[in-house]
Amino acid sequence: MTETAYDVKRYNKTKLIVSFVGGTVSFLFTATLLVSGYTLSAEQYALTFTSNPYAALLIFSALIGIAGGIVSFPFSFYSGFILEHQYNLSNQTFGQWIWESAKGMLISVPLLTPLALLAYFFLLTFGAAWWLPVAITLFVFSIGLSRIAPIVILPLFYTLTPLEDSPLKEKIRTLTKSTTMIVEGIYSFNLSKTTKKANAAFTGIGKSKRILLGDTLMKNFSGDEIETVFAHELGHYSHGHIWKGIASGTASIFLGLYLTSLAYSASLPWFGFTAIAQIAALPLLTLWLGLYSLITAPFRNILSRKHEFEADRYAVERTKNKPAFVSTMNKLAEMNLADRTPHPLVEFLFYSHPSIEKRVRAVEDIA
Repeated sequence: MTETAYDVKRYNKTKLIVSFVGGTVSFLFTATLLVSGYTLSAEQYALTFTSNPYAALLIFSALIGIAGGIVSFPFSFYSGFILEHQYNLSNQTFGQWIWESAKGMLISVPLLTPLALLAYFFLLTFGAAWWLPVAITLFVFSIGLSRIAPIVILPLFYTLTPLEDSPLKEKIRTLTKSTTMIVEGIYSFNLSKTTKKANAAFTGIGKSKRILLGDTLMKNFSGDEIETVFAHELGHYSHGHIWKGIASGTASIFLGLYLTSLAYSASLPWFGFTAIAQIAALPLLTLWLGLYSLITAPFRNILSRKHEFEADRYAVERTKNKPAFVSTMNKLAEMNLADRTPHPLVEFLFYSHPSIEKRVRAVEDIA
C-alpha cells in the first residue's frame, strides 16, 4: 500500500458518507411510498393475482424489493466496487462483483421468505402481541443460522482449505489445549478472490466451530503474527463473547420488537391504514425497525469494543508476544486502509472495533 494518511482518511470518510446517504435515501424512499399511497396501489395490484394473503404478500414484497433495490444499487455499487478499485483494494471484475451480489440474494431469499411468511402469520393470528412470537422465532433462527453457516453457506462463497500440519498449526493447537474449546477445523479461505484486505474469524457454535484464516493473512503475516490473530479470536471464546453477544442481541430483539409494535400500531392511522396485518402497511414496520436499529447501534458498538479490548489483552497475555500484536495491528491497518485515529464521535457512533491507535496503546500498557 502506498496510500498516505490523507488517502486513508478520505477513503474512510467517503465510505461513511456513502453509507449514511444511502441509508437516508432508502429510508426517505420507503416513507415516500407510504405517503404517496404507492404501497396501497401495490397491495391492490398483488390482490388482482390472488386472494391468498400470503401469496399476495410475496408479490407485494417483490414489487417493493425491486423498487428499493434499484434505489440502493448506485450506493452499494459505488461503495463496494468503484471505491474499492480506486484505492486498489478489490480483486474483482464487475462481472464477479455482480455475481457475488446476486449469489447473496439467491441465498438470502430462500432463507428469509419462510421467515417473512411466518412473521405475517403471527401478525394475522396474534394481533398487537405479534412481536413476542416473532422475537422467539428470530432467536431460534439466529441460533440455527450460526450453526449451519460455516458448513453450508460460507463454502458457497469461499473455498475452505484445511490448514496443513505446520509449526503454525501446532502453535494454534497449543493455544487451545488450555481451554475448553473444541474446534472442528482450522481452515484458510480464498479471501483474495474478492479483496486485498486481510481478515480472520472464529465462527460457528457447537460442532460447527471453525477457525478461518484469510489467504491474504497467511501470505503477508508471519507465524507469530498469525498466532496472535488466532489468540485474539480465542480470547472471544474464552471470555464468552459469542454467548454474551447472543444474549445481548436477543434482549435487543425482544425490546426492539416490543417498542416497534407500539410505534407501529400508533402510527398506522397517519397513513390511512386500518389493520395491523394490512400488507400495504408493512413497509411502515420496517421504518420503525430501522430507526430502532439506528438509535441502538452506538450501544451495541460500546459492548463490541469492550469485547475487542478484552480479546486483545487475552492475545498478548497468552502469546507473551506484545511486539507481534503491535506489528499485526499496524499491518492490518495498512492492508485494510483502517483509520488509525478516527474522530471520537465517529468512532463512538459507527465503530464496532476500537481504533488501531487505542488498541495498540491499550496492549502497550499491559505489564
